[in-house]
Amino acid sequence: MRLHAETAGDGDETVVLLHGMTGAAESWWRITDLLAERGLRVVALDLPGHGRSPRSPTMTVLDAAAAVAGTLDVLGVRPVATLGHSFGGLVLTAAVATGRLDAGITVCVDAPFRTRGGYDRAEVQAEYEAERDSRTEDRLRAEKPHYGERDCQVEARAASRFDPVTAAAIAAGPGGTWPPRPGSIVVRADPSHFVDDATAAALTASGVDVRSIPGAAHSVWYSHFDAFVATLPEVFDR
Repeated sequence: MRLHAETAGDGDETVVLLHGMTGAAESWWRITDLLAERGLRVVALDLPGHGRSPRSPTMTVLDAAAAVAGTLDVLGVRPVATLGHSFGGLVLTAAVATGRLDAGITVCVDAPFRTRGGYDRAEVQAEYEAERDSRTEDRLRAEKPHYGERDCQVEARAASRFDPVTAAAIAAGPGGTWPPRPGSIVVRADPSHFVDDATAAALTASGVDVRSIPGAAHSVWYSHFDAFVATLPEVFDR
């Protein structure tokens, strides 16, 4: 599967960005602009079932990981760093753990590292349909006070292009656990639903560099942009 890619900048080094569930490449717009301004090339992908990328009623996490790796191969991209948010972080660690991707500096942003799989397909598809339909600009303005006006527009547009069938296939498919490798970086909101204190401690003990941003939202760079940038000098201050 060839994924849709949004590119910016013309530097010699490339940073790859993978968005979260219901998002799109455009979700990274502020990060993309900053990286390009600082002399880096940026490749942000629409994951399967999102944005302008293909849909699949049989998609799995490993299929998504293979699609990311295959698309970057076709584009000739060898990233110096790859950032994956939430579901994008899970896809990233799966791609690295299975040897599909040399991600450079691996950064997981408030991401889960396992999925139990086996969810009821019809139930979870209905939940995703409801979530898609609820993410209008007006609802986002009301429920996400940390979003700016463009953030609301971007996320509403991403939701309108989100395919619940593909997402439900992933949830109903096989589960798996793909923890980040030692030397990876995890940036988490604090508190975090996906990376709680116990998980953070276990990751640290395994050699993962866990960095916390107190009070941040799940989409950390939306609520705490400056803190997020300052937390990752390896990426933003190359």
